[in-house]
Amino acid sequence: MYTSVSDGILMVITAMILRETHNVLDGEELSDYQMRRRREFEEGVRRNRSNIGEWLRYATWEESQQEIARSRSIYERALDVDARSQTVYIKYAEMEMKNKNINLARNLFDRAVTVLPRVSQFWYRFAYMEELVDNVQGAREVFDRWMQWEPEYEAWMAFIKFEQRYKEVQNVRGVFERLVFVHPEPKAWLRWAQFEETNGDADSVREVFGRAIDRLGEEHMDQHVFISFAKFEVRMREHERARAIYKYALQRLPRAQSQSLYNQYTVFEKQFGDTNEVEEVVVRKRRMQYEAMVKRDPRDYDAWIDFAKLEESAGDRDRIRDVYERAVAEHPTTAEKDVWRRYIYIWLFYALYEETQARDVDRARQVYGAALDLIPHERFTFGKLWHQYAWFEIRQGNVDKARRALGQALGRCPKNSLFRSYINLELELREFDRVRTLYTKHIEFNPANCATWVEFARFESALGEETRARAVYELAVEQPTLDMPEILWKAYIDFELELGHTDRVRSLYERLLKLTDHVKVWISRAQFELDTQGQEAARSVFEEGDGRLRDVGRKEERLALLEAWRSMESDGGDIESVERRMPTRVRRRRVLDDGSMEEYFDYVFPDDTQGSRFKLLAKAHMWKQTQHSE
Repeated sequence: MYTSVSDGILMVITAMILRETHNVLDGEELSDYQMRRRREFEEGVRRNRSNIGEWLRYATWEESQQEIARSRSIYERALDVDARSQTVYIKYAEMEMKNKNINLARNLFDRAVTVLPRVSQFWYRFAYMEELVDNVQGAREVFDRWMQWEPEYEAWMAFIKFEQRYKEVQNVRGVFERLVFVHPEPKAWLRWAQFEETNGDADSVREVFGRAIDRLGEEHMDQHVFISFAKFEVRMREHERARAIYKYALQRLPRAQSQSLYNQYTVFEKQFGDTNEVEEVVVRKRRMQYEAMVKRDPRDYDAWIDFAKLEESAGDRDRIRDVYERAVAEHPTTAEKDVWRRYIYIWLFYALYEETQARDVDRARQVYGAALDLIPHERFTFGKLWHQYAWFEIRQGNVDKARRALGQALGRCPKNSLFRSYINLELELREFDRVRTLYTKHIEFNPANCATWVEFARFESALGEETRARAVYELAVEQPTLDMPEILWKAYIDFELELGHTDRVRSLYERLLKLTDHVKVWISRAQFELDTQGQEAARSVFEEGDGRLRDVGRKEERLALLEAWRSMESDGGDIESVERRMPTRVRRRRVLDDGSMEEYFDYVFPDDTQGSRFKLLAKAHMWKQTQHSE
């Protein structure tokens, strides 16, 4: 007998499904099928009682057969095997709720939360079921029981949202009171303040924020509490209150924990403050950043320079000098120039500040003196420092002091930059005799420096002293060692070209080609002959250069020369003769040092091919004679 019409319908449907899937023909066969399946399940759980999955499949199958009592019995047997299985409790409760056995499901959830009170999903499902059947008070009691276990933050928020759904404002406040006691975290206080702003008044919100600040203290304070508090006051149009909150927080929170607070304060002052307050906020923010940087690395000289520039923009003279004095006190401990390089810039900026902004000439001179005394000149020096000090004295009208400073620098640690600086100074003062003397000293110090020879000769040429300039060039090219001789020779040739002395230029090219076979020199000379005497003279230079480069075996340079020659002949010349000289590009292989093979491109010129053919024929003839004699 079926207990209801619906149960009968379900059994009929089940029988139909079984007939289609298992070829069940009547009720007797259905009973046999069910019995067979139960024996299989019983055998399975008997073999492996601890396999909860097998128990769940057994119970689910009985439920599909509408044998709810049997399914319930199997769930209970599974709980006897593992009384702490969360999956069994959940499937068991779902089965009872699906069949509308609310009291049984309630009893089951009560057992589950008693056995496993720390499993949150039991409490969530228990409360949801009570709310689903409109048992609001029962759901509230479930939440209240749950909160006695002091669960995680999200559980408290679920309780709060439940009370908010039913407009129980006082209950929500009570839950927040308990929440901030159990979880005194900033996010809990912020949610409470947000609730009070929506459902209460301004005084209630301020009271919550005040309690949060007192409860958290400076040790656990979070910048977002102050940010939210200040933004609330802005919404209430209490701008002075908001500014006071920002300043109070900035004074108490460490810099590493208040980045967002500084950013929000800056935005606030831009919106509601004047220009001075905005600039003060920006300067204060960056000042704390630089303080943290130099505290972390006292010899971070770039940070010290930026720090000093920040204080210069603020305009507080005492702060500026304090930063510079603190910075120069952190001098390098090793005598390595690379380490000292950035450090010296601090002294330079310090001296410039005293001269240009503070207008304290005596103090600027003291800064230069202290910097020069500190540098280990016996190891290295800094030409920029000497140069800036000399021009400082020039600006004060003390030319003799400037010369004395540069002379002292050259005497203690001569270097090219110091010579150039001294020479430029004398050039500005139009003391040409002193310039000649300095150039002479510079050449004696470093005779291989081609740039100095060229500058000296150009100086004499600019004064109209062609003979002196030529003598300088002649002395230069006679030096046994030069760092960049190509620059020197080019300058000498250009000098004679400007004067229109073509014979001297041709002579210089001939002298240079005795020293080098560089293809650019040959091309330059050919271009010179083309400009002065025409194509025939240029063609002769190209032919001579082609022969020289062929003899020394420079194939790439010879190809470049022929291409330049062909370019010249393309303008109405004999281009076919050049084309006959052009090489063929071939791919070859060679053995490297490690025994591996490498492919490369080579150039085979017509004369090289002919020579190779003759050599091959000669070897063949010798082999033939050897065979004949044998």
